[in-house]
Amino acid sequence: MTFKFSTAMMASAFALTASMAWAAKTDIVIGMQLEPPHLDPTSAAAGAIDSVLYSNVFEGLTRFGPDGSVGAGLATSWDISEDGKTYTFHLAEGVKFHDGTTFDAEDVKFSLDRARAEDSANAQKALFAGIEAVTVIDPATVEVVLTAPNGNFLFNMAWGDAVIVAPESIDNIKTTPIGTGAFMFDSWVQGDNIQLTKNPEYWGTPAILDNVTFKFISDPTAAFAAMMSEDLDVFPAFPAPENLPQFDADPRFKVLVGSTEGETILAINNKLPPFDNVKVREAVAHAINRQEIIDGAMFGYGTPIGTHFAPHHPDYVDLVDQSNYDPEKSALLLEEAGVTLPLKVKMTLPPPSYARRGGEIVAAQLRAVGIEPEIENVEWAQWLEATFKGKDYGLTIISHTEPLDINIYARPEYYFQYDNPEFQALMDQINLEIDPEKRSEMFKTAQHMIADDYVNAYLFQLPLLTVAKTGLEGIWQNAPTQATDVTSVSWSE
Repeated sequence: MTFKFSTAMMASAFALTASMAWAAKTDIVIGMQLEPPHLDPTSAAAGAIDSVLYSNVFEGLTRFGPDGSVGAGLATSWDISEDGKTYTFHLAEGVKFHDGTTFDAEDVKFSLDRARAEDSANAQKALFAGIEAVTVIDPATVEVVLTAPNGNFLFNMAWGDAVIVAPESIDNIKTTPIGTGAFMFDSWVQGDNIQLTKNPEYWGTPAILDNVTFKFISDPTAAFAAMMSEDLDVFPAFPAPENLPQFDADPRFKVLVGSTEGETILAINNKLPPFDNVKVREAVAHAINRQEIIDGAMFGYGTPIGTHFAPHHPDYVDLVDQSNYDPEKSALLLEEAGVTLPLKVKMTLPPPSYARRGGEIVAAQLRAVGIEPEIENVEWAQWLEATFKGKDYGLTIISHTEPLDINIYARPEYYFQYDNPEFQALMDQINLEIDPEKRSEMFKTAQHMIADDYVNAYLFQLPLLTVAKTGLEGIWQNAPTQATDVTSVSWSE
């Protein structure tokens, strides 16, 4: 007996097969412009480390959700003493690190003590400065005592710099990261990709994907080609915004336009003469045409800012007009400051498109008032070592993607070297204050202070521009922290 397929039956069978194949897809390839310098999120300022590992491989006591809220992580609950100084964390039980060792309160103590130690290499050591003692109560309970109440403490514990690591694997963490997350580190082909695999014994809600590949593509043109050829499934922080209309018109793709915590600034070395003079820093600010930078470097994407605070935050103060584009005022300020022109200054530019493209525009604007930037395009590792750590620069462009990070201006040793005791005292008061309305007013005051001191030239809030294949679901549209959390990502039918 011969069975004959009709054309309709064949089409139906093909559609069913295709649908089953699509539904069965459990791999993903993610494009990234920056490659991490190493894989220890607790000892470097490079956001690219968190982009790969945050929540995927490493977890903290608390964690950020896609809406910016702070929820439970390895600590499933906590108690806070009446005086606000003692936090008792109740830990998830039955949790293992990827090497099979058991996670418990001793690992929490090790991680927090390591982060706050005198010789700590943690880039956000200030997050842990208020910890007086960490005590293990039992394997599932740890007590953290603060020197003073800190309304940001649970928020601070959600940062990538505060993830929990184990003493057994700490020696090789930079090349072989071992965490407790839904994915395990598999391999790193330097210069090309990092691969993660699903953790089959994950203690929480298991991941849907089996394999995740982060593919490093620094060149915007190459990034466009890789997406169009479908070699990539998604590219968060897509580096070529000029191509977004083309993707938006293509049914194979979808474009997500979201927000980040990234204040993009022209950072100024406040201790390097003549930038130690506030009039010179103000002159730099008034020489900058923000909209020209947003249009030229970001093709119109980006929100102008006049201080170091995210415009979507309810406490944001719009101070853009205070440092408006006014080259005549800029020239006058330089004259009042006694600056000999032309003023040559070293400007370092890291790899991101907003920095390289924006830097050329900024340099042209500064030259118009007699400031002549000598541009040095540097790789990310060079920027971290020489600019961030070594403070060997006059100007640089960078986006600070950490959440609610205006407190970095209270650190005189930070790379732009702003030293204002009044501002430092204000940050201490904010940490102690638990009244939301009073904290709000303090944050507003802080924004005014750094704007009045023209610490840096504030450019724009970095948008999150993502290109993804149409069937991909669960990718964060907004970035409350610098992360590519794929723990809930899946393919739809």
